[in-house]
Formats: sequence, C-alpha cells, structure tokens
Amino acid sequence: MRAALAGLAFLALTACTVGPNYKRPAVPTAPTYRGADNAAVSGSGPSLGDQSWTAVFPEPELQSLIRAALTNNYDLGIAAEHVLEQQAQLKIVRAQQFPLITGGGTGIGASVPSSLSSSIGSPLAFGSFSLAGSWAPDFWGLYRRQTEAARAQLLAQSWAQRAVRMSIVQQVATTYIELCALDRQLQIARETLKVRQESVNLTTRLEHGGAVPLSDLREAEELLYTATTQIPQIEQQIQQQENALRFLLGETPGPVSHASAQALSAPAQDLPTGLPSQLLERRPDIQQAEQQLIAANAQIGVARAQFFPQISISASAGLGGNEFSNLFDLSGRTIYGIGSLTQSIFAGGKLKGQLHLAEETKKEMVLNYQKAIAGAFRDVSNALIALNKQHATREQQEKLVAAAEDATQLARMRYQGGATSYLEVLTTDSNLFTAQLSLVAAQQGEALTLVQLYGALGGGWQ
Repeated sequence: MRAALAGLAFLALTACTVGPNYKRPAVPTAPTYRGADNAAVSGSGPSLGDQSWTAVFPEPELQSLIRAALTNNYDLGIAAEHVLEQQAQLKIVRAQQFPLITGGGTGIGASVPSSLSSSIGSPLAFGSFSLAGSWAPDFWGLYRRQTEAARAQLLAQSWAQRAVRMSIVQQVATTYIELCALDRQLQIARETLKVRQESVNLTTRLEHGGAVPLSDLREAEELLYTATTQIPQIEQQIQQQENALRFLLGETPGPVSHASAQALSAPAQDLPTGLPSQLLERRPDIQQAEQQLIAANAQIGVARAQFFPQISISASAGLGGNEFSNLFDLSGRTIYGIGSLTQSIFAGGKLKGQLHLAEETKKEMVLNYQKAIAGAFRDVSNALIALNKQHATREQQEKLVAAAEDATQLARMRYQGGATSYLEVLTTDSNLFTAQLSLVAAQQGEALTLVQLYGALGGGWQ
C-alpha cells in the first residue's frame, strides 16, 4: 500500500494539465493618442496617470475630502469585502488538491445482568480510535485549473477595488469643482442683484419725478426678479451637491467646506500622457478584464479534465480494545484502503456542453478585454480633445464677458443721457449676466478636463 500511494503521488505531481495555457490576445495600439496635438506626449517617461492624486490635486481642502472618502466610502468598503470573499473562495478551491484527513473515536459501555448470559462479562466495555484519509490525485489538472481560475478572479476583484478607488477620487474632485463653480455663480447672482436693486431704486425715483415712463420701472424690476429667481435655484444645487459629496464621504447630509480659490484654475496644456501601450498596464478596468479572461481560459481546462477518468483513494487505520489498558495495543489495529476509478461513458452531451460553454465564455471575455482597451483609448482621446477645446472656449468666453461689460456700461450711459430707451439697458444687462454665468461654466468645464484626463489615463488608485 505504501508503494502504491507513493506511486500515485509521483504520478499526480508529474501529471499533465489539460486545457490551453493563457496567452494575451494581440491588441493593436496607436503610437500616439488622438487629440494630443497640443498636449505633450512624453514617450517612455512618466505619465500624468502615474502621479499620485495628491500631486494632481494640490488644494489642501480637496485633499482632505479625498482622504475622508477613501477611508469611509461605502462602495470602497464593499469592494474590499469582495476581495476578502474571493480570498476565502481561493482557499476553498485550492484545498481540493490536498488529502483530507479525519480522526475520531468511539466508546461503548454497558452493565449486563448476569441472568442473561454467564458468558458475557459485566460491565461490557469497548473503545476505538481511528484515522481516515481520502485523496483524489489531480492527474489531469482539474483542481489546478480551478485554482488558477479562482486566483484570477481574486486578482480581478483586486483590480475592481482599485477601479472603485480611482472612481472615488474622480467623483470627489468633480463634485468639489462643481461646488466651487456654483459658489462663483451665486456670487455673480448676488452682485448682479445688488446692482439691479440700485437700478430699480433709481428708476423708481425718476418715474415718480416724471422723468421716465412707468415701463422703464417695470423693465428694471424684470431685471431684478430675473436675478432673484436665479439665487434660490443655485442655492438648491449647492445644497444637493453638498449632500452628494457627503454621501461620497460616507456621512449624513450636511454642509461641506468648499472655499478653494484655485479649484477653477485652468490646467496646464502640456500634461504628459505617456505611451498608449502603457495604458494597458495602468488602467484597472483593463487589468480586471484580462484577469476575467484568464479565469475563463482556465475553465476550459476544467471542462476538458472532466472527459478523463477520475481516481480517488481512501484509507483508514484504527485501534480498539475492551479496556483502556489495551486500547492502544497494536494487536487490535485495523487498516484498510480503497481505490476507485470513475470514467464517464454517457452523459447525454453534458461534458461537451460544458466544454462548449467554457470556450464560448472565453471568446466573450476576449471581446470584453478588447472592448475595455478600445474604451480606454477613446476616454484618453476624448479627454485630450476636451482639454484643448475647453481651453479655447474659456478664452473666447472671457472676451465675450469683457465685450458684454462694455456694452452694458455704454447702454447705461446712453440711457442716463436720454439717448436710448431702457430696453437697451435691459438687453445688454441680461446678456452680461448670462455671459458671466457661462464663463463660470466654461471655467468649470476646463477644470474638469484635468479630472477627466487623469481618470482616463488610469490615475488615482496607486
């Protein structure tokens, strides 16, 4: 028996592993990103995606919020639990490769009346102690392939956790920038309200004195109420965005500090992007998709191993006696071993169906992997295009605001000199207010391109 067990162990260790070994699919990558005409591609040097989020977002207030979110965010905590769950699953699957050993004992005691039989001693006692073992040698790599698949799923969950971390950094930064933009819009609305209230007061005095018609007063009031209706709308958005940010922080609804003066600053136009080929190793979603592909590839080996005979070995040894003194006497030992071989002869196409399912699942995961890569290149290209075009939009919007300010000032001077009606003042003032709000929106859009590009390059999880 010892020789047989040793031979089976040797065969198990030297047995083959059926199924294809993983090979990364060939995916073509462009030498540069589309939209990088004004952004410096740094070649093999560091990319923006390689930098820590603390270097990309230097505002202390924003950094404090990101740290709080990375500590308390619910989605990130759930992702961490998924990793721990998959670690436990890997242990369960890997344990199938090893023998299972169990131990136990029994004890029987009884007092037998002498009237039943004079040949049975009383009290009657019996005890035993036994060890049992069972093992299924992994000749065809069934359990090794299952372990390989479980390990790949663990790595996929780890990359999924990193993707959540990256997303949390982006969401906090995005929400913070939007809040700062709303603060600026609220400030503009309140300043405009103050100016328009003064205009209403002046027009009221002129109308009471008969210098201007009542229609001028009504038009001045129209401008005033336009600003007053904007303020509660902006305040509503601010409070709702604060609640959204507090949720990212794992906190209940409430106010959040967002007073950074640099949040709407324009990002640099020479941000390094690195080589497109580096994106495959940095983006968590690409790495997650590849690990899922590795797991699907291993499942083909699991399905193929089902076609081959399955061998199992079990053995048991024990000691027994009718007294404690002879319980461990070797003369009372029992030893036996059982070996079995099972080969499927007819399963109604089940085994072929499992193999076909595993092969088709792998094809799906290949497409999923290729899709993740194509989506990553699209994200980077869109971010670079937005970086360039939002910069141009913000510059033109600044010129529009400057022109609108001059037009409004000239219209007021002409109205005070009696050269025009108040309608011209109303039109130019409305245009200025709209242009100022649009400028803030353009500044917000340009600031968000940094967050967009950083996330597209796979930054934020390191």
